[in-house]
Amino acid sequence: MKPTQKYPFDKELFKGNVKRHLNATYATTVEHASTHAWYLAMARALAELTMLNLLETEQDERIVKAKSLNYLSLEFLIGRLTGNNLISLGLFDSVADAMSELGQNVTDLLEEERDPSLGNGGLGRLAACYMDSCAALEYPTVGYGLHYEYGLFKQSFDHCHQKESPDAWQGIEGYPWEVPRPELKQDIGFYGHVEVTHVDGKEKRHWVPGMIVQAMPWDLPIVGFENDTVYPLRLWEARAIAPFSLESFNNGNYFEAQHALIDADNITKVLYPNDNHEKGKTLRLMQQYFHSAASVRDILRRHLNAGFSLEELPEHETIQLNDTHPTIAIPELMRIFIDEKEMSWEKAWGICSKTFAYTNHTLLPEALETWDEGLIQRLLPRHMEIIYEINRRFLLEVSAKWPGDVSKQQTLSVIQEGFHRMVRMANLCVVGSYAVNGVAAMHSQLVKQHLFPEFNELYPGRLQNVTNGITPRRWLKFCNPGLSDLITEKIGDKWTSHLDQLQAIAKYADDKTFQQRFMAVKKENKERLAAWVKDHMDIDLNTDAIFDVQIKRLHEYKRQHLNMLHILSLYHRLTTDPDFDMQPRVVFFAAKAAPGYHLAKEIIYAINKIAEKINADPRVNDKLKVVFIPDYRVSIAEIIIPAADVSEQISTAGKEASGTGNMKLALNGALTIGTMDGANVEIREEVGDDNIYIFGLDIDGVNELRASGYNPYDFYQADPLLKASLDLLVGEEFTPGEPGKLRTTYDSLLNGGDPYLVLADFASYVEAQTQLDLDYGDQSGWAKKAILNTALMGKFSSDRSIQDYVKQIWKLTPVKR
Repeated sequence: MKPTQKYPFDKELFKGNVKRHLNATYATTVEHASTHAWYLAMARALAELTMLNLLETEQDERIVKAKSLNYLSLEFLIGRLTGNNLISLGLFDSVADAMSELGQNVTDLLEEERDPSLGNGGLGRLAACYMDSCAALEYPTVGYGLHYEYGLFKQSFDHCHQKESPDAWQGIEGYPWEVPRPELKQDIGFYGHVEVTHVDGKEKRHWVPGMIVQAMPWDLPIVGFENDTVYPLRLWEARAIAPFSLESFNNGNYFEAQHALIDADNITKVLYPNDNHEKGKTLRLMQQYFHSAASVRDILRRHLNAGFSLEELPEHETIQLNDTHPTIAIPELMRIFIDEKEMSWEKAWGICSKTFAYTNHTLLPEALETWDEGLIQRLLPRHMEIIYEINRRFLLEVSAKWPGDVSKQQTLSVIQEGFHRMVRMANLCVVGSYAVNGVAAMHSQLVKQHLFPEFNELYPGRLQNVTNGITPRRWLKFCNPGLSDLITEKIGDKWTSHLDQLQAIAKYADDKTFQQRFMAVKKENKERLAAWVKDHMDIDLNTDAIFDVQIKRLHEYKRQHLNMLHILSLYHRLTTDPDFDMQPRVVFFAAKAAPGYHLAKEIIYAINKIAEKINADPRVNDKLKVVFIPDYRVSIAEIIIPAADVSEQISTAGKEASGTGNMKLALNGALTIGTMDGANVEIREEVGDDNIYIFGLDIDGVNELRASGYNPYDFYQADPLLKASLDLLVGEEFTPGEPGKLRTTYDSLLNGGDPYLVLADFASYVEAQTQLDLDYGDQSGWAKKAILNTALMGKFSSDRSIQDYVKQIWKLTPVKR
C-alpha cells in the first residue's frame, strides 16, 4: 500500500517530529522515554498529518457547497485509531520502518493505546463503521457525539462478580488523536421559564434558561481509506461558563466556589448515567439535549457560513438520528426557527420535517425511550410546549385519516396518557422525520407490521430498510492480517473497498492446499488469543479445540444463559456418562452488564462460577473450558474475532434488530449457530443452509407458543438433560458450602416465566451444537464451510449500507479530493 498522493511520506521528517514530541510535548528524551511515551509521540506526529487533511477537507469549497450528512449518535465506539489510521493513510510499513530505526517496535507501541470509551455496544460500533465508510466513499459527513470523560465503565471481576470502575481512557496526558476546537464552542441552556410578550398583536414566546453550560468541541479524525479525505467526529464536552467563584473561595466556602463546575462537568462525565433514580434520569436527559442542541447549532453555523438560507437547509444538510437518543433535536430546531428566527410554524415544520431521518434499532417495547412529561417540562419548558403543538397538529392528521377512531389516536400520539404522562420519543421521531429505517430486512418488516403499522399506513413509503454493515478495513484487513494477506495473494487487494469481490475465493473452498493455509491462519489467530488469555487470566487453552464465541452486551434477549445451559449439559454428560465424547471446546464470553441490570450481573456471576469449577475439574480431561474475558472492548474483539470457529447468535427470534458481531465473525471464517433473527436471516441467504447452524423457534413459532400459554415447567419436566443441567444451578456444585448462590438465574427461567423462551429452544440448540461438533471432526469439510462464510460476506460491508442510505434516504453526491 502506498501513502496518499497529496502528502508523500518523509521518513526523516517524521522521525524528527516524533522526537520533537518526546521532548516538547511529553518532557522526556530518546534515552529515557517509556514505551507509552514513544506511542504518544508517534501518534501525535501522525495526528499532525491527519489534522492538516481535516482542515483542508473542512475548507474545500466543493465539500462546503455539497449536501452533507450529519450523523447524531450518543455512541461512537471507534476503537483504537492509530493502527487503523496507519492502514487508511497507507503508512503502516513506512511508519514501522521509521519507528524501527528509532529502536521501537510499532506493534508494541500500538498496544499502548487505550480504546476511546465513547460507546457501549453495537449502536456505537455501527456508527464508527458508518463514519469509516463515509470517509472511504467521500460523502461529506460530520459525526456528532459526546466527549465522555469516563465512558461506560471499566469492567473487572471480584470473586466472579462484575465490578465497575471509571474508564479514564484519555490518560493523564490526553488522547493524542483529538484536537480542541474552542472557536466552535456553543452555549446550551437548561431549566428556566418561558416569557410571553405581544408584539403587533402577535404572541411571542421566548425561553429564558436558568442554567447555561458551554459545549466545547473536540475533533477526532476519521481518515478515508487511501484518499486525502478526513472528516471530523465532533465530540461535545460540557464545561461551566463561570466555573469558579473566587469570592466564595476566599470566604471559605470551597464547595460553593466550584458548584457550577461540578454541575456542568457531570453532563459528559459518563456514558448513559444509571437512570434507576430521578437524578440519573435528569442527567441522562440533560446529556441528550446538550448533545442535540450543540450539534444542531453547529450544523446551522456551517450551513449559514456557506452562504445558504435557512429555507435551503434540507437541500444541503440531512440529520440522521441514530436511535431515539437525539430526538430532542427535532423540537430544538423548531424552537430556533420559531423563537429565534421568527418563522411561522408551517414554514419551520416544512423545513424541519424534510431534514431529519431516524434509524430504529429495537423492537423491545421497554427499549423504546419515553420521558416523563414533568421532567421535560422542568428541564426544557419551551421544548415541551413545542412537543405539545407537534402532537396537536399530528393528531389532526390522524383524525382526518381515521375519523372518530380514538384508539388510533392513543396508539400514535406522541404523548402517552396515564397516571404519569410520558413523551414517546420514537413516535416523535417518526412524525418529525422524512425517512425511518430498520437495520435488517426482517427487523424492518417487523417495524412495519408490529411496531409502527399505523404509521406505515399513515405515511406510506416513509418506513424503509437499510441492512447494517461493517467496515472491512478494520474487521478484516487490520484485525486479521494473515487472512487479509492470503486473500490478497489470491484475488488482489481491491476487496478492501469492494467487499463483494471476496466471492472470488469461493472457488478455492474445495482446494485442499488453500484449506490448509486458511486453517493455518485460523490456528495462528487462536494461538494469539490463547497467549492473551494465558498472560491476562492464567488459563491454558488447547488451540486445536473449537473456539466457540459469544461476544455482545449482556442481556436476557441475547440469551447468554442459553449458552450457559449448553455448557452445563456438556459438563453433566462428561462427568456422568462414560460413553459420551465430544470435540474439545473452549467457550468464550465477553460482555458488560448495565450497572443497574441485576439479572444480567447474576448471569455473569453464574458463568464465572461455572468456569471456575469446570476449568479446574480433572474429570473433563481438557474437553471443556470456559473463559469470560473482562472489560470487553473493540481492541479485545480484534483479537477474539479472527480466532473464532463458532459465532453464537442465539437471541430469541424477533428480538435482535440486526447484530453486526454476526457479520464480523462470519467474515473472519467463523460458522454461525443462530436463530432466525436479525441479520442471521440474511447471512443464511448468502452462505446457504449447509454453512450455518440454524435452530429454535422462528417468529411465528414464538408467537404461537406464547399465544398457547407458554409454561417453562413443561419443557423442564419433559427433557431429562435440560432438567439435569438446570438443576446444577440450585445446589452447591459451583459454589461449595454456599447452596443456592446461583438460584437467581434458575428462578428467572422457571419461576420468572422464562420471557425469552430459553427452555423452549434448549433441545433444538443442543441438537444443532451436536451436529456442529460432528462437523468439526471433518477438518476439510469445516475449512470449506469457513472459507465460504468469508467469501460470501460481501453484502455486509458498511460501504454497501452507506450506498443504500445515499440512494434511498440521504441523496448525497461523493466529493473526490
